Amino acid sequence: MLKNSRTHLIEWGECDPAGIVYYPRYFQMFDHSTTMLISRASGLTKYQLFKVYDAAGYPMVDTQAKFSIPTRFGDTVTIESEFTRIGTSSFDVIHRLLKDGKTAVEATEKRVWIGRDPADPDKIKSKPIPDNLAKLFREG
Repeated sequence: MLKNSRTHLIEWGECDPAGIVYYPRYFQMFDHSTTMLISRASGLTKYQLFKVYDAAGYPMVDTQAKFSIPTRFGDTVTIESEFTRIGTSSFDVIHRLLKDGKTAVEATEKRVWIGRDPADPDKIKSKPIPDNLAKLFREG
């Protein structure tokens, strides 16, 4: 399945007063990493993706994380993200945040591909991931 890797410099605003990353900030990093993974697969920005595929998003419906090594203000980390399952209307991603080559945080996500509900455009509804996009998620 498709993978993406990026480096990230830990900023002061991501940390608690002791200078250690405040755990919800990892989920923000991983959310951005999922968007970068999808953009790598599709060749589109998030804005373009939604227009081309008539989508409204890909919200997270389940997540888990394991925290092994703290990261601190000033650390440069690597975030590796990979699709692990592509379903009809949902997909799974694993993220590994590495510090000095060691896994500091590992997180999984389940996300659902959504569009506007035809019966009520103020609501959202899951919809199938377009076949050509699902293929790109699998193969890159």
